[in-house]
Amino acid sequence: MNLQTESEVAAVPEGGVPDGGVPDPGEDHTHLAMHFHDLDQQKSAAKLGMWIFLAQELLFFSGLFMAYFAFRFLYPDTWLAAHELLDKRMGTLNTVVLLTSSLTMALAVRACQLNDLKSCVRYLWLTIACACGFLVVKYFEYAHKFQLGELPGHHYRFEGITGGAPELFFSLYFMMTGVHGLHVLIGIGIMVWMIFGPIRRGRVSSQQYSLVENVGLYWHLVDLIWIFLFPLLYLVR
Repeated sequence: MNLQTESEVAAVPEGGVPDGGVPDPGEDHTHLAMHFHDLDQQKSAAKLGMWIFLAQELLFFSGLFMAYFAFRFLYPDTWLAAHELLDKRMGTLNTVVLLTSSLTMALAVRACQLNDLKSCVRYLWLTIACACGFLVVKYFEYAHKFQLGELPGHHYRFEGITGGAPELFFSLYFMMTGVHGLHVLIGIGIMVWMIFGPIRRGRVSSQQYSLVENVGLYWHLVDLIWIFLFPLLYLVR
């Protein structure tokens, strides 16, 4: 027999605790989705989902890395000659920029945990600035490659490399760095949306910071992938 009256049903908040769970009176349930028992469960589910997403991202890039190693094994002389054409100074600059952005993102998450949303937004803007700086450097690097004809596939017209299939190196170079750049661009969009959306609307706080934390995890993955790309493409002989 259902002993819950209509008035009692109406008294349950929209984001309340389902299945008769008793909410913690000292906990803010404003942002608790109805299918979670409490905020801790909601945070754990969000973090688990993010880690699963990051795992599949790693699998995606792993395929590109394996292709790079396979063609490097088949064309070692071509790979070495093409590798020498990459601008190590620009690669190093972009590495410093991304590592700095990783620090500012970590500071943004920490500020959110301390409920200092003004500092959180400030650090997010600094992260966005670093990300834009990374893309600007990559633009100039790409522009130089286009000017010399160091292009992928049948667009390749550079004549300074002896050996077979130099266009394969630049195909993988543009694919790996281009997809990584796309992830940087997506990260910028998410951070801008987060600043003008959930944070401005008060949906982020010291009790509900999963969104900022998960975006931070995504951004650290973007930085981590570049940490592998930079030595692989620019430094390893």
